[in-house]
Amino acid sequence: MQKNEPKPLTVMEVLGIETEEMTPERVVLKMPVDGRHHQPFGILHGGVSVVLAETAASLGAWMNCDREKETTVGLEINANHIRPKREGIVTAVAEPLHKGRTTMVWEIRIQDEEERLICVSRCTMAVVPLKEEKRKKE
Repeated sequence: MQKNEPKPLTVMEVLGIETEEMTPERVVLKMPVDGRHHQPFGILHGGVSVVLAETAASLGAWMNCDREKETTVGLEINANHIRPKREGIVTAVAEPLHKGRTTMVWEIRIQDEEERLICVSRCTMAVVPLKEEKRKKE
């Protein structure tokens, strides 16, 4: 990337994901549901729900690591899609089930505006050391 090139959009920006709360014990994200998020039959794509869930778990795990020496990356995720969603807003609430030295496990519940469960997910995050050259740049 050249110096004057615009920064590429992140998945959060592309999907309209906004952070409502971010602490080591709880992450809350909101996301609109519109055509950007639909699968071919006009409902929220399960993969988009998984992106939302992993984003919430990633932010929570990152809040719990030594950010000068470590980062976190998704290791495994599963999701159960409970009900469809065509439009509106969904809210993901992520809370840790396990916070270890090398892995963390987060549970994520995605609900609609009426607090109906849309998706429930569990995400395992790996805590990995930053490479030496990455630490020097920051």
